[in-house]
Amino acid sequence: MTNDSKTQGQQPEVLAGLAAAAKAGGQKPKSDGLVATPGTAPVRANPAQEVDAATKVLREGATGTAQGAQAAVKALPDRARQGDK
Repeated sequence: MTNDSKTQGQQPEVLAGLAAAAKAGGQKPKSDGLVATPGTAPVRANPAQEVDAATKVLREGATGTAQGAQAAVKALPDRARQGDK
């Protein structure tokens, strides 16, 4: 397991871990443990942007009308593919 100062003591990003498991035939890679690696480190995002996207998703689900959720979610960092970049 390789850690650097940016990942020291942090937990892995869940979606990055699931993406890695999917690429490894459904098994969590042995290199992924309980501490984040550079490829599974938490992805920083603007909290206000996350709240806005979540609000739009919930409103669409509750009302059944378009609220711009898809565009708001696409504007957020892609947590599943972040480690591939």
